[in-house]
Amino acid sequence: MLWMGRMGLGTFGILLVLVHASAAPCEFGSLPYSTTGIVCRITKPAALLLNQETARVIQAAFQNARFPNITGERSMRLLGKVAYGLTNIQVNDLSIAQSEVELQEDDAIHITIKNMTAVFKGTLTYGYAGALFLKLFHSVDFEIDSSIDLHININLICQKDRVAADASDCYLTFHKLTLHLQGDKEPGWLKQLFTDFISFTLKLVLKREVCKEINSLAQMLANFVLDLAENFVQDGDIKVDLSLASDPVIKANYLESHHKGLVQYKNYSDVFSNRVFSPSLLTESRMLYFWLSEHTFNSLALAAFLDKRLALTIRGEKLQVLFEMEDTEAQQKAVQMIFQGTSYNNSVAKVWSLAHPQISVLPEGTVVKSLVAVEVSIFPPGEEPLVVLYMEKEIMVTIQAAYAEKKLILHPLDSRIEFKAFRCAADPSGNDPSIRNFLQTMISAVGIPEVISRIELALTSLMNSKGLHLFEIKNPEIITRKGYIIVQLDFGFPNHLLLDFLETRL
Repeated sequence: MLWMGRMGLGTFGILLVLVHASAAPCEFGSLPYSTTGIVCRITKPAALLLNQETARVIQAAFQNARFPNITGERSMRLLGKVAYGLTNIQVNDLSIAQSEVELQEDDAIHITIKNMTAVFKGTLTYGYAGALFLKLFHSVDFEIDSSIDLHININLICQKDRVAADASDCYLTFHKLTLHLQGDKEPGWLKQLFTDFISFTLKLVLKREVCKEINSLAQMLANFVLDLAENFVQDGDIKVDLSLASDPVIKANYLESHHKGLVQYKNYSDVFSNRVFSPSLLTESRMLYFWLSEHTFNSLALAAFLDKRLALTIRGEKLQVLFEMEDTEAQQKAVQMIFQGTSYNNSVAKVWSLAHPQISVLPEGTVVKSLVAVEVSIFPPGEEPLVVLYMEKEIMVTIQAAYAEKKLILHPLDSRIEFKAFRCAADPSGNDPSIRNFLQTMISAVGIPEVISRIELALTSLMNSKGLHLFEIKNPEIITRKGYIIVQLDFGFPNHLLLDFLETRL
């Protein structure tokens, strides 16, 4: 769950949020699934949801388009040459009645905007020379009412390890283009002249500038979303490589991208292993799917171990809860022998991994096998600190994961503990089994759950620092199978991302 990519942002971001690219030109092996560590699939219902806010993106494209001045000249009988110029062209009152999105299999994302109305305003300047060489110049404000259909085909191109959105296949169909001069007091022939002649030129300019802005906006949105995704799968020196393992797939009911999912940490470079992905492993009933290989999780565990993150310190009340889980004579004896009468506030327990944890994903859950050390020290007032307990143990625990109320939940199902080393100051000979038996019970009952609870909090905090809590995630499921994990969910439109993009990038 930690490495879930961020969800879509507008229809232009549907695939961009999922897809990274390999080096340009993209070259993939003959068996792309063998190098796939992470897969993202977004289905048609998600595309339809995201399309609901396409109007805001298109509106931004029109408003950010910079329309050049339009100039021209016409010869007219008696009047001579008539020169004109349209300047300060701006868009006002843009509205979109209907927006549709279609996933064209093995081709492109097709967006159709129907019955879009817009008012273009500006200044018309014209001049002409009469028969007596009398030159006259006039300026008048104008408005142009338009009714337009917009069609966009978004293709995907690999460039420099990223996907580039090519929205240059864009065209406008004008159903209406009506020129209004200020007050409509100008001669009728003038209005007719400019309506007939300028409309053709204006259509070309509008198409060129609007489509250019849409293409630019699509690429800006691609970069914005990919920057978010890269940030989400990176923390400190640990990073997950989202380079594509194969070309993105567009089907009639879903979009899918396959990523390498290799972990990078300082001088450590992950290597490929056999992966087990097949498109048949994912369905189309939910809006968003993530497939994550066991290898990626193992590599993340190794990176966390190398970065010395797999360690914690327990003291005070937390330590008391661990050692006083039950009030029995055996517990009281063990506590007295270990702490030698020192209070919990003057004691500390340190727990750390001695080796890289091994992770196996099975249908019953995620199995974590780790060699762990525990050291308990006391600090008697006026005396030197003393290590009263040291042990090494191999722990194997099966964990089931869930995500609810914006929190990661890790539930340990069962565990197995095997002592590898044991030294207690109160029993240097190791002949008294009571301490070891007590510790065995304590570790199983409260020690392992306490460690897992700390991991829950740390991972939830990390994901929230990346903004996951801002998303409206609906009914998420984390499903384990042999060798991989599937995360599937529905979601609400990520308005916060769209607002962030429109405010910071435009």
